[in-house]
Amino acid sequence: MPKTVCFTTLGCKVNQYDTQAMLEQFEQKGYRAAEPGAAADVYVVNTCTVTGTGDKKSLQIIRRCRRRNPQAQLVVTGCLAQRLGEKLRDTGARLILGNQYRARVVELLEKAVAENTQIVAVEAVEGVPYEMLSIHSHEGHTRAVMKIQEGCDNRCTYCIIPSVRGSIRSRPLQAIREEAQALAQAGFQELVLTGIHLTSYGRDLADHPSLAQAVKAACVEGVTRIRLGSLEPRVAGEAFVQELCQLPQLCPQFHLALQSGSDSVLRRMKRGYNTTQFMAAVERIRAAWPMAAFTTDVIVGFPGETEEEFEQTLRFCQSVGFARLHVFPFSPRETTPAAQMPDQIAESVKADRVRRLIALGDGLAADYRRGFLGKTVPVLVEEPDHDGGMAGYTPEYIHVRVPEGKSGSIVSVRLTALTEEGMTGEIV
Repeated sequence: MPKTVCFTTLGCKVNQYDTQAMLEQFEQKGYRAAEPGAAADVYVVNTCTVTGTGDKKSLQIIRRCRRRNPQAQLVVTGCLAQRLGEKLRDTGARLILGNQYRARVVELLEKAVAENTQIVAVEAVEGVPYEMLSIHSHEGHTRAVMKIQEGCDNRCTYCIIPSVRGSIRSRPLQAIREEAQALAQAGFQELVLTGIHLTSYGRDLADHPSLAQAVKAACVEGVTRIRLGSLEPRVAGEAFVQELCQLPQLCPQFHLALQSGSDSVLRRMKRGYNTTQFMAAVERIRAAWPMAAFTTDVIVGFPGETEEEFEQTLRFCQSVGFARLHVFPFSPRETTPAAQMPDQIAESVKADRVRRLIALGDGLAADYRRGFLGKTVPVLVEEPDHDGGMAGYTPEYIHVRVPEGKSGSIVSVRLTALTEEGMTGEIV
């Protein structure tokens, strides 16, 4: 029987891509993928360290895998592995793999097993070249995540990511085109372009291609939808918006990372933009796609955040009319400037502000979806729904339940009602 490998992935879409690339490395060596939670010969935990919660969940899953099958080989990889390295030896992992050498994951694991030793393959990621991982499928999905950029040169005061992902590195246009063609041939109609700091795509390459050019490179025959990962508002200039308007495959859903709706908090975060610039980006995009969905991340309880600054965030989110808010309490990360700032906010205050902002976000999301009632929209059918029907997503990333449909097909649906998480509709 072939050996089995079970992956658990925490954190961002970049991690999802890295997991798929490593899974394909195992499959090429004859391993078979095991279902999440199943017993396996090898467990790979692709970790996250962006928040304290990410650390905690990663370590919990590592321990759970060890308990599930003490005889199995354990691989710990990703951002927590990059940050802690040697300190993770006591997890019993056979291989501790940072954010390089992922294309060698099977080779390094089998070397460690053959030599009956632990290998810690963690080196500094500063100044390293783009690691040319590739994928040809995406297990269990009708859309594929495609990484086109790695690393970040920003130094936001709260963020640990540059230290574990390194400086910006971009995937060349031809490599983007080739991987998009491979995924289209595998049957994927939707590609999600992602990166650690997608806004900076191309700055490190000799010919300085733009992000818009990268999006165009992914628009190959057979791909009907292109969705963008997280962007900063400064990328959404007039030229960028006009270039994207020429691409019918582009989904009008834009994740513009806000972090705070208070200019004074944004300055303390060193985000490099203010709310006026953010709103200008929204208006430019909305002029091109009037029903565009805007989603965002917001950190509450940043050091020194007053009640008035928090209320500025509430008012700004209301004025933008976000389709979805992802809300996080500030999590101090060791070695970051924000962790040393005075006036750290009490956890009880953070929890209250998280609750209030989530409540606002739920209302905004319902308001946004209400604007689609009675409209007929294309839905990419993805998976069975709990009520015996099927479910999928509109180009604006509205979750829609339909009575029937084949996974991977795009059907026309008239939207008839709101649900707690999305909408219901009937095929027309």
